Amino acid sequence: MSRIGNKPISIPQGVEVKVSDNNIVTVKGKLGEMTQTVDPGISVAVEENNVIVKRRSESKDHKSKHGLYRALISNMITGVSEGFSTVQELVGVGYKAEAKGQVLELALGYSHHVYMQIPEEIKLETVTERGKNPLIKMSSYDKQLLGQVAAKIRSLRKPEPYKGKGIKFQGEVLRKKAGKSADKK
Repeated sequence: MSRIGNKPISIPQGVEVKVSDNNIVTVKGKLGEMTQTVDPGISVAVEENNVIVKRRSESKDHKSKHGLYRALISNMITGVSEGFSTVQELVGVGYKAEAKGQVLELALGYSHHVYMQIPEEIKLETVTERGKNPLIKMSSYDKQLLGQVAAKIRSLRKPEPYKGKGIKFQGEVLRKKAGKSADKK
């Protein structure tokens, strides 16, 4: 029994949801438009101001995809109406981030700067205040793409466990390890 899959998704004001004959869900809102192809074993219906996701059989495959497609459609509706955002923090001496259009320039302690092209769907902003760690702020209507780009940026310099230097999400708590301790005799 899928508890998530059985919940109806309410459609907010200003969002339009269409389901085509070949199981393609299209969601339009003020922030953008998204489409998702749904497995034939899952049926999607728009009733009044709700989207109802049902599975056609009780097979293991259909049960596993029921909650998945409900969550994907819910994220699409939330994305085009409100949007998603993430903030990453650069911890380390000399670490810098600068946005030049859709290109992110990072100084992460390597011998060269790292340049990363950010997709057009993501709005990019960098904040550098004196005495504070540089921040990378990203927002988009596509949750999946935003998470993928944020993970790629983090992979350039993961936080290390001894001093905590690296790229981390704001508010993330890192477990630090104890360093070497002197032998007492």
